[in-house]
Amino acid sequence: MAQERILVTGAGGFIGHHLVNFLKKRGYWVRGVDIKAPEFAPTQADEFLLLDLRRWENCLVATKNIDELYALAADMGGMGFISANHSQILHNNLLINLHTLEAARSNGVKRYLFTSSACVYPEYKQTEASVLPLKEEDAYPAQPQDAYGWEKLVVEQLCTHYHNEHPIETRIVRFHNIFGPLGTWDGGREKAPAALCRKIAVAKLTGDPEIAIWGDGEQTRSFCYIDDCTTGIYKLMHSQYRQPLNLGQDRLVTINQLADIIADIAGITIKKKHIAGPQGVRGRNSDNTRLRQVLDWEPRVSLEEGLAQTYQWIESQVKIKMAEEAKTVE
Repeated sequence: MAQERILVTGAGGFIGHHLVNFLKKRGYWVRGVDIKAPEFAPTQADEFLLLDLRRWENCLVATKNIDELYALAADMGGMGFISANHSQILHNNLLINLHTLEAARSNGVKRYLFTSSACVYPEYKQTEASVLPLKEEDAYPAQPQDAYGWEKLVVEQLCTHYHNEHPIETRIVRFHNIFGPLGTWDGGREKAPAALCRKIAVAKLTGDPEIAIWGDGEQTRSFCYIDDCTTGIYKLMHSQYRQPLNLGQDRLVTINQLADIIADIAGITIKKKHIAGPQGVRGRNSDNTRLRQVLDWEPRVSLEEGLAQTYQWIESQVKIKMAEEAKTVE
């Protein structure tokens, strides 16, 4: 039997890079495509193409001779970036996904997994910190908070229509705050766990215990470790389930609690300084009932375990950056 050929778009990014490694360990031939190479470690892909998937002709090249496609390419970042770049995000991500899906169909790709987001859920269901876990059907009536969520919702519909009208199997996963090592941790596109790990590492290494937190820190989220994410999407790709499916932990924590857990891992006491800044919805949690039913599985890595791995890596990155900055000053 011929070796299955897999395409991972967004393979230069955080989740895409980890997914390539996951698939290589399972014996697949993997092509990675992105507008940039992975930043923190070399790719393990058999072939890595630097292509801008906003362009139709590049999508045709990327999807040629491919059996299964994991669509992770996106213009995205943390809440600071998402809340300030609506037109850019909607424009770029629609182009990427419209072209990639049609190119996949045109080139005979058999299976296509689209990575959606918990950002599709309506703002009116996420106004309280003690939010009820969000079920998949809660996405409608639709009212995502931002353009990032609207684009994801449109492409979910597109995937469903493609499956109904063309010989391509589509799968849709809704990520809930994936985190881990080898992800963006500085520069404005990082998400809350990475940002807090960086701030607390700086506090530890400089001896200044004050860290800034946007808002009152009582906004809530659930966070899912990267190893559970890659396992989950692989299982979904090879399941028979064609509707959108949540993938996240269902343990709700406040941002203040998240900071305290990381500070404990770092072995320091912090002082929180609450400042104005984008906070997103007040509360968001994943209902994993259907995930357990469909995959007979759920995320297994605890928040503490995942944060310990993530903090250790980010602290090492902060040390390198501080050493480089010290050399520049000399």
